[in-house]
Amino acid sequence: MSATVHNLRREPSIQALLNLTAPGLNAVNHVILDRMQSQVALIPELAGHLIAGGGKRLRPMLTLGCANLLGYEGTRHYKLAAAVEFIHTATLLHDDVVDASGLRRGKATANALYGNPASVLVGDFLFSRAFELMVEDGSLRVLKILSRASAVIAEGEVAQLTAQRDVSTTEDRYLEIISAKTAALFAAACQISGVVAERDDKAEAALASYGRYLGIAFQLVDDAIDYVSDAETMGKNAGDDFRDGKITLPVILAYARGNEEDREFWRRAMSGKANGDVELARAGEHLRTTNAVTDTMARARHYGQRAIDVLGSFPKGLARDALTETVEFAIARAY
Repeated sequence: MSATVHNLRREPSIQALLNLTAPGLNAVNHVILDRMQSQVALIPELAGHLIAGGGKRLRPMLTLGCANLLGYEGTRHYKLAAAVEFIHTATLLHDDVVDASGLRRGKATANALYGNPASVLVGDFLFSRAFELMVEDGSLRVLKILSRASAVIAEGEVAQLTAQRDVSTTEDRYLEIISAKTAALFAAACQISGVVAERDDKAEAALASYGRYLGIAFQLVDDAIDYVSDAETMGKNAGDDFRDGKITLPVILAYARGNEEDREFWRRAMSGKANGDVELARAGEHLRTTNAVTDTMARARHYGQRAIDVLGSFPKGLARDALTETVEFAIARAY
């Protein structure tokens, strides 16, 4: 079976998905603001710092958009979309502590402002709120999907930690890691719409596949732009992955394609022995000459195309168009 080829527009936007989901997203934001409250003042203060920090709400919008794709007209998915955002926000709080990050979306991270212990504990609070919302929905199927996704995300984060600085990490292993740490929540966010709309297993699986492929593409683009963008555009420090010794796909490809001198450079850089600005510039040049970033983006387009192809099994309309353009945006974005 040959795949349908979709030509990407020059300037794809997430605006179509925003327009499609705007009324529902207002309801989701109301749930988020309500459930992040606590008598312990630091909790809403710290959570609010990240939640109001400029995120696109992409994952909850995917829940709403997929529900629209299925013609669902109820309201169950509002709380579930909020649960998805709480899971995502909790993982960000924990990730920034693990990575010792100082910037996110161009602003100081919560751990930089409030300290690591507070960030970890408020992340735990948001995870708990997410599970409260799942239980309130009353569907064991939804609970299974989102709780499993939460466990898989944690496994992926630990797997990434164990692969850190290990230049022998293979491309297949790396795809397994990002499928867990990033794509699992994308997949779950989409799949639960099939549950609330009472669709069959086939429709659920298709939505999960769409989200998974989109999530992989999204992460691969993140991998690439860490080496080709800048702090102002990305909202974080350029070259953070390099300095942290993170083994991402551009590094894996460049290492595999380099000579012994190149490989020794990557071993020293990833181990933290030589990862300053001079080495970052050399890394960028080697990534260019080996086409490592170009090929990472090619793989992102491949997974994006797979996500778009999955949507072909659903009826044409505004929802399918918006979800298609969301994939295009994820690949073409510069941040």
